[in-house]
Amino acid sequence: MKNLKTRLALMNFLEFAVWGAYLTCMGRYLGNIGVGTEIGYFYSMQGVVSIFMPAVIGIVADRWIPAQKMLGICHLVAAVFMILTAWYGATAEGGVDFATIFSLYSLSVAFYMPTIALSNSVAYTALRQAGMDTVKDFPPIRVFGTVGFILTMWFVDIMGFQTNHWQFVTSAVIGIVLFLYSFTLPQCPVAKGDEHRSLSEAFGLQAFTLFRQKQMALFFIFSMLLGISLQITNGYANPFISSFASEPEFADTFGVQHANILISLSQISETLCILLIPFCMKRFGIKNVMLISMLAWVLRFGLFSVGDPGSGVWMFILSMIVYGVAFDFFNVSGSLFVDQNTAPEIRSSAQGLFMLMTNGIGGTIGVIAAQQLINAYTHGMKIGDQFYTVGEWSTCWFIFSAYALVVGLVFALVFHPQKLK
Repeated sequence: MKNLKTRLALMNFLEFAVWGAYLTCMGRYLGNIGVGTEIGYFYSMQGVVSIFMPAVIGIVADRWIPAQKMLGICHLVAAVFMILTAWYGATAEGGVDFATIFSLYSLSVAFYMPTIALSNSVAYTALRQAGMDTVKDFPPIRVFGTVGFILTMWFVDIMGFQTNHWQFVTSAVIGIVLFLYSFTLPQCPVAKGDEHRSLSEAFGLQAFTLFRQKQMALFFIFSMLLGISLQITNGYANPFISSFASEPEFADTFGVQHANILISLSQISETLCILLIPFCMKRFGIKNVMLISMLAWVLRFGLFSVGDPGSGVWMFILSMIVYGVAFDFFNVSGSLFVDQNTAPEIRSSAQGLFMLMTNGIGGTIGVIAAQQLINAYTHGMKIGDQFYTVGEWSTCWFIFSAYALVVGLVFALVFHPQKLK
């Protein structure tokens, strides 16, 4: 049993290490190769492909190719396209073509995003086959995914890969390791005969009937509105903090030189805040926990607006700490709300709809809107051999903070959930 947990923990470690290599520093690299004004499109692809690719790959894993093998195949394909992305970015003469590098990156992400669900499926199946309790035994295993994410963030930072294509190479190498490792994981059965799900079930279309209920419709709408905030700092926190290099008094500060390590405090906070959720849910109730999350997003953006990597670095650190509350409190409590308020036969589909509204539609709208706003208030500046995005960053973060505040206030006024049983 212990050996199984260790094997699944390693799988989760590698799964999220692939993502951590570039997710928080890709914006900095894109600025350096001349596509800094298009950062939002790169991050939006995670949401776009999440709308349909996990369902498509899930159908294949359910019916024809065991999930652990499908996990490996997807990682191999994603790694190949990520290497091609890195190669093109490093060798393109006269500057990169946006359409080319964006297409290569998008194909990689299209095969990576389904692996998050596949890795969960592999873990759940293996634990059930071993007679273990998924609710009790999976969370400690999943924590190693966040550890992997953090350690690759640190590795990329320390190795000096934040500003170049080697972050993509790092991601691809880890993906290939996981491709090989996936074929040693426990066998996941494929469905036979009557176990096949219909296409509407596989794509979670049945869950859309929940919009007929006022309470659920409001919940999913606010999930989308809050989801708009989710990817903004992943895309723009690193370029923002690094932009202080244009000011002599901040150029040599730790935050500017090691933005990824500073940002990793957000992920560390995320792992710790998960432990607070059971207490807060019991003490404050689900609506208030969601409101706490929305207030945390107000602080997350607001502290970026007024902080700096010098004497004001404590504001950046506090912003990283509240990120755990902002991200986890809504995602976990929202998932629980869905679980408690939907019928068993559509519960999985409803969870998929929750992810679609937050990370899919909301996240995509958020980063594209953020791109337009940031492009309007900032501009590129080259210092030495590095490219920085400078300008009225504070105004942008203030607008994001104000948006989160308005969503929170409206949510408090119009959303009145029934008490969970």
